[in-house]
Amino acid sequence: MSDALPPSLDVIEALARDTVEALPDAFRTPARGVAIRVEDFPADDMLRDLEIESPFELTGLYEGIPLTQKSVFDQPAGPDVIWLFRRPILDEWADRGDVEIGALVAHVLIHELAHHFGWSDADIATIDRWWE
Repeated sequence: MSDALPPSLDVIEALARDTVEALPDAFRTPARGVAIRVEDFPADDMLRDLEIESPFELTGLYEGIPLTQKSVFDQPAGPDVIWLFRRPILDEWADRGDVEIGALVAHVLIHELAHHFGWSDADIATIDRWWE
């Protein structure tokens, strides 16, 4: 049996921030404007709003107005946020067994950034080869 501990909330956040810093220049600066929050599980109200029964089914969530829909008339209540959920990410990582945790965190983050930027699958594939 291994004595290694699963990555902490702080480690998952650091992997996500490293992913943002590795983005191409055109995306890096606007992506820095999105807050990243890491929790063990999604809140019950998030699950209820999305009609998701198991908290293990949601690895990430984008909350905000996509850039393609924002207007100067929008009065934001706060920054756009990407939520990453550690336990569902760790479960997927363990189930897969063939991907590094950093790659999985990057994949989830890129998918949520796609909601923020209004990216197509083709756009996502230029950054995240997971999609190919």
